[in-house]
Amino acid sequence: MKRAISTHLLAVALAAAMAPAVAQEAQTQLPRVTLSAGMHQIDAQVAQTPEQRSIGLMFRKQMPQHEGMLFVFEQPSVQCFWMKNTLLPLTAAFVADDGTVVNLADMAPQTTESHCSDKPVRYVLETNQGWFAKKGIKPGMKLAGKPFAGR
Repeated sequence: MKRAISTHLLAVALAAAMAPAVAQEAQTQLPRVTLSAGMHQIDAQVAQTPEQRSIGLMFRKQMPQHEGMLFVFEQPSVQCFWMKNTLLPLTAAFVADDGTVVNLADMAPQTTESHCSDKPVRYVLETNQGWFAKKGIKPGMKLAGKPFAGR
């Protein structure tokens, strides 16, 4: 029994030691969805598992202006985001089930300041900082795309 516990603890310690090395890589192979805000389109990677959401856009050194990441949660809730290990300045759009932008938050790189939705949401779309402002997209406007269809 003692040996089994030691082996288990060694396996846990090895997994913990290896986790930071794996997490240091940017996720770039997630499924994608095209979203639109009026005539403007964004090619968004979809982060839908807890692991994908926890890594998000961390460790990315660049992202094309027309791209972003859509975080999909199981149910609406107040969502809070921070920027630890995120190298790019981003804007988060907190989005209701029907695609309505609830609120926007500009987020500075590599900070732990929380940016939260003003009400429960299921979706958060992160883009390069300023993308929404440059396109004139404000809270109350709607995004369109497959995730919001039929809601």
